[in-house]
Amino acid sequence: MLYFIYDGSFQGFLTAIYEAFYSDNPPEQIVSEENFTTNLFSTTKKIETDEEKSDKVYAAIKDKISSYTLRTVYYCFLSELEEIEINLFHYLKLAFKEGGQVNKFHSNDIVKKIKSARRKVSREAHRMKGLLRFRTLKNGVYYGPMEPDYNIIEILARHFAKRLSDQDWIIHDLSREWAAIYNQQEWALTPLTETEIELSAMEEEYQDLWQEFFDSIAIENRQNKKLQQQNMPKKYWKHLVEKNN
Repeated sequence: MLYFIYDGSFQGFLTAIYEAFYSDNPPEQIVSEENFTTNLFSTTKKIETDEEKSDKVYAAIKDKISSYTLRTVYYCFLSELEEIEINLFHYLKLAFKEGGQVNKFHSNDIVKKIKSARRKVSREAHRMKGLLRFRTLKNGVYYGPMEPDYNIIEILARHFAKRLSDQDWIIHDLSREWAAIYNQQEWALTPLTETEIELSAMEEEYQDLWQEFFDSIAIENRQNKKLQQQNMPKKYWKHLVEKNN
């Protein structure tokens, strides 16, 4: 089995797609260096990230298929689901043949897998835009911790760069030890391990008041915990100020 091994970046993945399309011996799997496990029956080919090649694939998807398909590829890549890279390769082979109509092939197994992956990432990103809670640190920076199922930090960074453009903030994916840092001009991604976060005195007082308010408006006989967990799943409660008591 031939594995194409890339560096884990989106550019690296698009480079692997380029090489797969132009290879006489296309891969049976495309895997990031981090996720690859050596076995006796595998042959590997290391794919070096090439900006020119990745740009060509990016432009070809957008211009020859559709912008929707390009976003689909990006969202599916962020899902980090098992075998998503090779599924995207097969999806793109079909898409370059059929054009934008490929997304209407609802009964095709590969298209179904891709649409499902996009839907999962899109749903969580939309949900986290409303559930991410920022705290004010002692240095005045807004800090938003999270532990999402999918690698959605770039989607959220773009969103909050517009919504909170007049604030310095950090969005911290604790499970991936990765953070988006914004300085009121631009944002950048950087590795960041979990450290002890020092809240400002005002923030601690605000959290106490917010928790008291949340408890005070809760009417016992009108609580619908099933509906609440549908809109605000329990796995996200750990980082919600109103639930942190």
